[in-house]
Amino acid sequence: MRSDANSNDTSLRVPRGSEDESFGAVDRAVRLASLCSDPASLFATFRSVEAAAVPEPYRRLLDHHSHMTVTMERFHGSPVSLQVVQVAGGAVADSKQSNGSLAAWYAREILLVGPDANPLQHGIVRIDLQHVDDVTAAAIREAQIPLGRILINAGLLREVHRVSLLEVTLGPHLVSLFSPQETVAAGNIHTFGRVAEISLNGTSAVELLEIVVPFRSVWTAHTSEPLA
Repeated sequence: MRSDANSNDTSLRVPRGSEDESFGAVDRAVRLASLCSDPASLFATFRSVEAAAVPEPYRRLLDHHSHMTVTMERFHGSPVSLQVVQVAGGAVADSKQSNGSLAAWYAREILLVGPDANPLQHGIVRIDLQHVDDVTAAAIREAQIPLGRILINAGLLREVHRVSLLEVTLGPHLVSLFSPQETVAAGNIHTFGRVAEISLNGTSAVELLEIVVPFRSVWTAHTSEPLA
């Protein structure tokens, strides 16, 4: 169930961190998707793709090393707002640092929505809040402003890296978020997304799964009668 930005929902399960470089793009996506859908196949299925295989405008929206917040606002010509779907946070016992201390991992599933409240982008973010100051951590937990905007405003040295593109076939979870008023069979709708990480002041601290909501023409081709 979708929750508002002040939700106390802590149903997301936080897995181990992203230190294992052997994980490919699909593995990284599935691991993040498993935070909000069990099994992850109810969320979506993923296929790794090269940039040349991604059609426009999806490629322009995804194939870069910038924050998606900025990219979506530039593309749509208007500010985007944050809508939180699920939240988890706090110290997690299976996410220990090399010194044995607990990482303050915080994870959430979000939608970026336009001025008309229609969803434009889906995201799952997992961040180690130990790499930001208390004011920035509080702003992230308040869930009122998109993460990218918060990090930019904080003036942190940021690097978006390990960007890999994905073809995404929507499962029931994403269909219900993207098009709740229409009857669309899961598995019929395809879009594109990416996995990425963000380093803060030289340390990898953020994992991202970012999916562009399919454009209306894609839905129209697969939509049956609207729900009553």
